[in-house]
Amino acid sequence: MFKKKEREDKVSEEQKVGKPKKRYSLLTVVIVGLLTLLIGGGSVFFVMDKKLTAAQQTSSSMAKIQAVYSTLYNNYYRHVSRKKLENGALNGMVNALGDPFSEYMSKSETQSLNDTISSSFTGIGAEVRKNGDEIQIVSPIDGTPAAKAGLKANDVIQKINGKSMSGVSLSKAVSYIRGKKGTKVTLTIKRDSETFTKTLVRDTIPVKTVTGKLDSDHKNVGYIRVSTFSEKTSTEFKNEIKALRKKGAKSFVIDMRDNPGGLMDQALAMSSMFLKDGKTIMQVQTRDQSPEVFKAGKKYDNGFKVKEKTVVLINGGSASAAEIFSGALHQSANIKLIGTKSYGKGTVQNTVPFNDKTELKVTIAKWLTPNGSWIHHKGLQPTIKKDFPSYAYQTAINTKKTYQKGDVSDQVKKIQTLLKALGYGPAKANGYFDTDTQEGIKKFQADNKLQETGTADKTTIEKIEAKAAEKAANSDNAYQTAVDEVK
Repeated sequence: MFKKKEREDKVSEEQKVGKPKKRYSLLTVVIVGLLTLLIGGGSVFFVMDKKLTAAQQTSSSMAKIQAVYSTLYNNYYRHVSRKKLENGALNGMVNALGDPFSEYMSKSETQSLNDTISSSFTGIGAEVRKNGDEIQIVSPIDGTPAAKAGLKANDVIQKINGKSMSGVSLSKAVSYIRGKKGTKVTLTIKRDSETFTKTLVRDTIPVKTVTGKLDSDHKNVGYIRVSTFSEKTSTEFKNEIKALRKKGAKSFVIDMRDNPGGLMDQALAMSSMFLKDGKTIMQVQTRDQSPEVFKAGKKYDNGFKVKEKTVVLINGGSASAAEIFSGALHQSANIKLIGTKSYGKGTVQNTVPFNDKTELKVTIAKWLTPNGSWIHHKGLQPTIKKDFPSYAYQTAINTKKTYQKGDVSDQVKKIQTLLKALGYGPAKANGYFDTDTQEGIKKFQADNKLQETGTADKTTIEKIEAKAAEKAANSDNAYQTAVDEVK
């Protein structure tokens, strides 16, 4: 979600009062009148008529809304609060747009948004959105409980602590997810055709959005991870570049994977650092208007430039401002994108605050890449496609059952897949718990000091998953390719 400052046009005192009118002769008035009718009469009439019709339609609509409101408040068989009807009308109008990024936000949700942008908050660390009747994860924030639990972009949260989220408002779902630090929340997740549960411990979501280090094997390669775009992200980013330069970095790998986006001004500032002045960063197009072009320059980067060789990592969790940054560097600085296709969010939101501390978040424009492409629902394609091993994306195994020789199921196939990745599995992961699978489990149990039963119980499965996750983390093919590109 982007927040973009709106310019307030002010009318001068002279315009309000009006200048003294000039006097014209009758002949002049007649001639001017005829010319107006011949040259501009149709246009003037069309514009005036259009405005008049719109005003009449608005008045009619508001009268109808008022009638429904009054009827329900005064005649519904049970008492209903004015606030409930008001919120229902507001949410109904916004929901009619069919836009998951536009919403009327309650007081608590407004506070949550402000916390996300400007300060720390307590929760699981995942940006969520409303998608039809579902609550969907846009992206987990790096290093948070959501990321550590293996939640992914596009995961659907079906239940929170056993309560169905179908049809529940986004603000209500967020209120269920958030809570005191150290408390637990259980999510029922649907990923493709699989459904599983994860219990997470709420934690303080870090304010720091940029982290960096030198590559362990190539000390002249600086790695920078950007988790989200908040108010201080561009400053943090600039400071991290400087710090890594002092440590010996001669090239950079910028990691935008699983970055859900954030503030547009931060994306502009960071993008401008890598572009020559005058190069296009992005374009923003509001309704019925030509695109406004944003170009690199001191206005955004204050003269700070990054000229070292650079590549950018992206994946399906790279969204919004992360895509602005990645698209700008790729198209205007010929910097390679490595990884998988990005999320594809090509719209800009603004917020309208109300006196009761609620806000309307509304999509006001679409943004385009430097070459004018609209990536909404399409995403950015990587220059080089690389990813973690396929088993890293396998859904969790159901631990409510113990699996043994002779069993046949998709759950057994998952166990075999992870065993094979760890060097214990049968030649094929076919879902049939055979002798080879049994022996593989026994050997795994022996190597990890577990009871050698040859069956896959909860303890064994959790150990297999933990070892597989550890191996996957050390098999970051995209990162290794990026380092090879810049070392």
